[in-house]
Amino acid sequence: MSSEKKKRGGPAIPKRLLLTIIALVLLIIIDVIKDPSFLHIGYVNGGLNGPLIDVIRDSAPFLMIAVGMTLVISTSGIDLSVGASMAVAGAVAMQFMHNTNGTGLGSALLAIVLALGVCALIGAWNGLLVSGLGLQPFITTLIMMLAGRGIAKTITSGENTSAVNSAFSWIDTGYVLGIPFAFILATLIVLAVAALMRKTALGMMIESVGVNPEASRMGGLKPKRVIFSVYLISAILAGMAGVFTTGNVMRVTPSQTGLSYEMDAVLAVVIGGTSLLGGKFSLSGAYLGAMIISLLEKTIVWLGISNAATPAFKAIIVIAICVLQSNFFTNALKKMRSKKQSKAAMTAAREGAAA
Repeated sequence: MSSEKKKRGGPAIPKRLLLTIIALVLLIIIDVIKDPSFLHIGYVNGGLNGPLIDVIRDSAPFLMIAVGMTLVISTSGIDLSVGASMAVAGAVAMQFMHNTNGTGLGSALLAIVLALGVCALIGAWNGLLVSGLGLQPFITTLIMMLAGRGIAKTITSGENTSAVNSAFSWIDTGYVLGIPFAFILATLIVLAVAALMRKTALGMMIESVGVNPEASRMGGLKPKRVIFSVYLISAILAGMAGVFTTGNVMRVTPSQTGLSYEMDAVLAVVIGGTSLLGGKFSLSGAYLGAMIISLLEKTIVWLGISNAATPAFKAIIVIAICVLQSNFFTNALKKMRSKKQSKAAMTAAREGAAA
């Protein structure tokens, strides 16, 4: 049966992924109804521009934290420190370039390496506490969420720090063949992580640990190493998200950079169809979920919704998407189909008896 499907048109798109795509399209339709110019795409100064292009460019940090959070959640954990890690990465990069007056590509690359290195230490610390000492992920990363802000403020001496480096700024504001480089780079990183998960045994090991860590240990796996690795990856990706965020304005605000991004990361994971209970995960779903979060941010502005009502609007949209993906909604659709089929069968039987 499966071979017949592949001959007809390849493997079918998973239902949850299909619903996520539909939700993305519906959001675009809402924006177009509000203003048809939402789909307008121009070409200025060597790059495409327009509302949709802004959504694509702004999705880069969401893509990073969504993928990292997906891996953590698939092990039945959670990482509430991704927003703080973004602030730490931005603080390290901006303070380094500010202190050294570095304006070239070498300075930018070194700033990124330092930023990701510090975030790797944060991820290693989280992973060590969760996997080695057996602390609860929620409490461990909640503490780091608070401590991370303090670390960022310590690095910048409590000040908002800015720097001047065209190469660093270009990472988020530059274009390649008219497409925002930030989106290209973020997509390449996601593809690299996906290849690591699916071309090696790591992805299967993560899912196994998420389903039953004790059974996976008895099966020969090392759950502690797997759990340590996902927190490490999550922190490094959050650091890259901080690079994208601060590169846009070349300024870091320790108390605000990355604020509430951890919630957006969790929402992107849920929208993408990965269960919060752990187990099987979908990086493609997380990718689309991150795009939806980015589009939501633009939709809120595009519709003229006030800042006070923004959380409520976002909550309504996300709840609607989750309901569409829920087993309740799926079962309801199945019941409706079965009722229609039974009615059609009864009608056909009556017509046959009458004839």
